[in-house]
Amino acid sequence: MLEITTPWSSAEIYLHGAQVTHFKKHDEPPLLFLSQCSCFATGQPIRGGIPIIFPWFGKPADRPGQHGFARITDWELKEMAMAPDGAVSVRLRMERVDSPECPACALEYRVTVDAALTVELIVMSRSGREFVFENCLHTYFTVGDIGAATVVGLKGVDYLDQLAGFARKTETRGSIRISSEVDRIYFDTPHPVEIRDESLRRAVRVEKEGSASTVVWNPWIAKSKAIQDFGDEEYQQMVCVESGNVAANKIKLAPNQTSRLKVKLSSERLT
Repeated sequence: MLEITTPWSSAEIYLHGAQVTHFKKHDEPPLLFLSQCSCFATGQPIRGGIPIIFPWFGKPADRPGQHGFARITDWELKEMAMAPDGAVSVRLRMERVDSPECPACALEYRVTVDAALTVELIVMSRSGREFVFENCLHTYFTVGDIGAATVVGLKGVDYLDQLAGFARKTETRGSIRISSEVDRIYFDTPHPVEIRDESLRRAVRVEKEGSASTVVWNPWIAKSKAIQDFGDEEYQQMVCVESGNVAANKIKLAPNQTSRLKVKLSSERLT
C-alpha cells in the first residue's frame, strides 16, 4: 500500500486492484468511504474507495465473477513522482494476454493527489479484433448522514432502475435524496455531478472525461445486512456515484486503439 501526503491532502493506494482507498484534505473529513469490514485478501475486492470495474459491469451470465478482474488483480507500480508544487502522481500498469473473456490489452491507471484527487484509466488494445467492454470507477463517497445528502445534476436523464427489472425511466428530481435502496445506471451523462452533504457542510464535485454513464448506488438496510464485507449500519455514511461506460454506453474499441476514462474529485464548503 502506498501512503501519500501532499501540502493539501493525504491518500492511500493499494497495488491490489490499483485501488485508491483513502483521500482526505487536511481540513476535512475523508472524501472516500472504506468499510470497516473490508476484506484485504487475494482474489477478493476491497469494499470502498475507488474499485476499478473492467472489462464488464455487474455479473453477465456468460462472464465469471462480479465486475470483472481488474479490482482483484495485483497491479505493477511503474512510476511515482512529485511535482515542484508538491502534487504527487502515481502510475500503475496491468497486462492481459488474449483470452476468451478479454482480448489482449494493457491497462494503465494514473492517480494524481493534490487539493483534488484525479484518476485516469487507460485501456490500450493489443488485439487484432474489436474489443467491446464496460468500465467504471465505482467511487464510494463518505457522507455525514445519507438522509441529509443529495445527488445533483441528473434531472431529465434516462436511467435503468436495476431494482425494477432494469426498467428504463427518466429522472424528474433536480436533487436526488436517498431514503431506500438505490441502484441506477444513468445514461449519456458526460457533465459534472455533485453530492451536497448538509451534515458535513460539504459539496463534492465529480468531473469526468470519457465517461457517458453515471451509476448511483446505496444498499440500504436489508442488503447491507446481506453483504458480508459491509457493516449493517454503514449505508448511512456512504453513497456511490460512479463514472464509466456501462450497458448502452459500453465501449467498442477498434484493434490497437486506446480508451481513456478520467475523473476529478474535488470538494468545497457548502454555503
